[in-house]
Amino acid sequence: MDPRSILHIAALAVIGVALPLGSAVAQQKQQITIKTPAANTKYTQQQTIDVGDMPGHQVRIYEIHRTYSSNPPMINGMQLKESWSRGVTDYIEGNGPNTTYSIYIMDNGDTFFTRTSLVAQSLGGGKITTSAAGTITGGTGKLAGIVGIIRTNGTADPKAGVNDNQADIEYWFQK
Repeated sequence: MDPRSILHIAALAVIGVALPLGSAVAQQKQQITIKTPAANTKYTQQQTIDVGDMPGHQVRIYEIHRTYSSNPPMINGMQLKESWSRGVTDYIEGNGPNTTYSIYIMDNGDTFFTRTSLVAQSLGGGKITTSAAGTITGGTGKLAGIVGIIRTNGTADPKAGVNDNQADIEYWFQK
């Protein structure tokens, strides 16, 4: 066999191994933790309605704006600038379920979206502790094709407008 033929076969073999490896790298999972203190969190609007079937049963819609100005988390090489969360609660005396939809906005304007199911537990005096899990539902720009899971924990006092949060996100990109 000609030495050039052997080199061509070897080159094709290397390319054949490298191409599948490229898609495996694209699927590699990344993990980040985003801590947002109450000072960087603001309830921009909320509306609470008494259900009327028992004392303390209320439904509420709300919107929260979070900013990440000092030492912002990095996602896919971009800095997280801000997030907006909109949710619906169904609490009895501060205990119960909550569905939240969030938009995370990067410094270049690219975004990704999450949907979480949250459970709140009353700590008394209007304060609650929260725990949630959900999925990344899509993204734009360099975040198109992003998928993953999100888990959050936090404390809040909605009447006082106080909320702090930690989100643990595991993400990867589908091709």
